[in-house]
Amino acid sequence: MDQYIGKMLDNRYEILECIGTGGMAVVYKARDHRLNRLVAVKILKPELANDADFRRRFHDESQAVAMLSNANIVSVYDVSHSDGLDYIVMELIDGMTLKQYMKKRGTPLNWREALHFITQIMRALSHAHSRGIIHRDIKPHNIMVLRDGSVKVTDFGIAQLASASQNTLTQEAIGSVHYISPEQARGSHVDCRTDIYSAGVVLYEMLTGRLPFEGDTPVGVAIQHINAIPVPPRSLNPDVPKALEDITMRAMSPSLDQRYRSADDMLEDLKEFRKNPDVEVPQPDIVDEPTMIVRPVRSSTSGDTGRRSRVQPDARYQESGNYDEDDYEDEYDDPPRQGGAGPTIAAIVVVLVFIGGMLFFLYNFVIKGMFADTNKPEFEVPSVLGYTLDELNDNKDLLGDFKIEEGDTVFSEEYEEGQICEQTPEAESMVSEDEMVIKVNISGGSDKMYMENVTGWDARDALNKLQNEMGLEVEVEEEHSDTITKDFVIRFSPMEGKLLEKGDKVTIVVSLGPKEHKVTMPNVVGSKFSDIERQLSGMGLNRGKVDYQYSDRYAEGLIIWQSVSGEVDEGTVVDFWVSKGPEATEAPATEPPTAEPTEPPTQAPTQEPTPTPLPTDNVVAPTSTQTINVDLTNYERPVDVRIVVGDMTVFDGTVDTDSKSVPVTASGVQTVLIYINGEQVDSYSLPF
Repeated sequence: MDQYIGKMLDNRYEILECIGTGGMAVVYKARDHRLNRLVAVKILKPELANDADFRRRFHDESQAVAMLSNANIVSVYDVSHSDGLDYIVMELIDGMTLKQYMKKRGTPLNWREALHFITQIMRALSHAHSRGIIHRDIKPHNIMVLRDGSVKVTDFGIAQLASASQNTLTQEAIGSVHYISPEQARGSHVDCRTDIYSAGVVLYEMLTGRLPFEGDTPVGVAIQHINAIPVPPRSLNPDVPKALEDITMRAMSPSLDQRYRSADDMLEDLKEFRKNPDVEVPQPDIVDEPTMIVRPVRSSTSGDTGRRSRVQPDARYQESGNYDEDDYEDEYDDPPRQGGAGPTIAAIVVVLVFIGGMLFFLYNFVIKGMFADTNKPEFEVPSVLGYTLDELNDNKDLLGDFKIEEGDTVFSEEYEEGQICEQTPEAESMVSEDEMVIKVNISGGSDKMYMENVTGWDARDALNKLQNEMGLEVEVEEEHSDTITKDFVIRFSPMEGKLLEKGDKVTIVVSLGPKEHKVTMPNVVGSKFSDIERQLSGMGLNRGKVDYQYSDRYAEGLIIWQSVSGEVDEGTVVDFWVSKGPEATEAPATEPPTAEPTEPPTQAPTQEPTPTPLPTDNVVAPTSTQTINVDLTNYERPVDVRIVVGDMTVFDGTVDTDSKSVPVTASGVQTVLIYINGEQVDSYSLPF
């Protein structure tokens, strides 16, 4: 048994079951007893937790990740250390990974669905990158698809720490090597463009149904990421629009200079493509003469040993900028020469390169620093509040050498729609020459607002925000939930960020808490009590008080009254009145008449209670109709299904849907048997 099952962390999180295992951590389902909700707890594996430096960096990085707040990123609730364990408490997701989704739906996905998913993934990366967090392990296994079609990116920060501790391909990298960026494969420095490359691979897989590079070993796949160019998506799936192919290939460019500079840049192209699928996606400038490997080749003429010729790569390699020596063969007519000037020249070149490197270092980091002007000029930031972007473009004198970077559209009571309502850095502050960029947010107007993410809010707080503060019409729906505490919001519509106006209608779904297990107590009046008594425990009910009464209507041993019937809570106590049969009567004794009448009986005859409900004169066992439901989501379809109720087969046939429902009418308690592909998979008692 898992050593952590049943363990209580920080006297708050009770570990319930293991729900996932990765290369660095194990994820458990747990209950937060303080907030009465189910959460996911990720615990570092012992072999990593024993490294003090790793624990320190893990804790620092996890604290930063916990500050991320985005609809497409799994929320981190807590980061802690308890009983020698380092762990993260996260939102428990009701869904499946994108990898599982693709397997279930079958790939390739429709390009519109792929566009829907990649847009949300890039929004998550944009938010994380703005907070200085690089994921480094973007892959379908770390992307959750929820029931409403939204996605959430998981494992922020953990992959970064693991990568920081090793630059080689180890066993932990095997699951991710198909999505690794060239710079990761080389062990080079990485930045936000690393995540963009991996996201491009995910988009490629969704569009084509296959990975761009395959190999027998992780190292072989990694080398392909560095040296090879993948087959264009449209060659594998002609339904992919040209513009979406261009976006995919640019995101997957092995050259950092040719790749998207930021997630926001890629989002902008996705946005333009969504508006017009025929749009022409701008490509970065291509270097005319890519760097190529040049090898010396001996001349075939023995008398011309000093001459060297250049081996030129073919057009395909000239175009990609990649060159592999193994693709070309050297042709030597003469055996290698011994001695000569070659080693001497090589040694001289090495010495010169070393001396040049030392001079470069001394100039840039010592001499240049000694004579650098520490009093760099600074410039005052102008105020751009209240201007529109068009006005700034027309008024070059206002900005001077400053550049404008457009940010978000936000709600503002002070500024009209289209006007700049926020700027960073603030007006009149001083910045250096290399910081002359002003990031601005644009007002969406005072009558417009954007849908808040109220998932997990107390329903009262959500209503106050949406109704009283935002002036929206709120429709409240309720449903049971095993993961969201009673009276807290499960989900909402429309989606977060949708532009709204006062009076617009929105819907929130509020949790009723876990659904109570109900059972059905049938009407058993007229049935034999001994039979019903044996069946009660199997029905999930308990026998209560039993009174025996005389009855002229029911034979001895039959039930003449029951305390409850219909749908009741499991474990309900049921009381019964059972017939003793008709009361016996004695013939009056013959006695001589007397003057005085006899005393009236001191006790009135037993009065038969009024049973509820009373049957008709002819006692017939009551019947009812129940629906037998068979869940087939875990089976490869079509499947053969057979349903037997009592001694009767009510269904026997082939089903190619997720479930099968069959209504059955019967009486009493019947045994239900379910067979899938000839094998019995379920058996239970069902009252009618």
